[in-house]
Amino acid sequence: MGIWDVKPDDERLRWALEPLMGIGPLRFGMDPAEVADVLGEAAADHSTSIPWGDTVTRQERFTGVGLTVYYADEVRLAGATVDARFGPQVLSDGTALVGRAPSEMEQWLIDRAEVREPYTELFFMPGADPGSQSLGLVMCGQRAGDVVLTRPVFLSPEWIDDAYHRLPASEWATF
Repeated sequence: MGIWDVKPDDERLRWALEPLMGIGPLRFGMDPAEVADVLGEAAADHSTSIPWGDTVTRQERFTGVGLTVYYADEVRLAGATVDARFGPQVLSDGTALVGRAPSEMEQWLIDRAEVREPYTELFFMPGADPGSQSLGLVMCGQRAGDVVLTRPVFLSPEWIDDAYHRLPASEWATF
């Protein structure tokens, strides 16, 4: 794949979102060995530790899968980001969340919130990325050449209330 190419949906892994529980084969609470095992990888391509208050968040990248994962206290899966260009397609109630037009997905989240409790369901990050409390996700953007596509960040219940501070600033930037 070229630097800006986007993998077609029919060539991506297809995963289901289980809100606040996990995506595809990943379940929040898994340890790093379990994550690598279900992803079919011996280990992550890159791993780093990020201090946060009195705890440490561990970040691992699985480039071949198109996924970055985050562990609370370095040992419990608490977040995952799917690459917009070539990561798995994650579906929520039949709606594809990865690699879509940000404006369309924002409207989808707004429409979804209207039948719930819009003032507690929908939130916006400091950079204006929309999020859903009940789905445990923030809909971030990722550049793909001259367009921007959705790069969802999925979070555990313990992290959704303070997502902005739990993950590195790079997660909240369009890159």
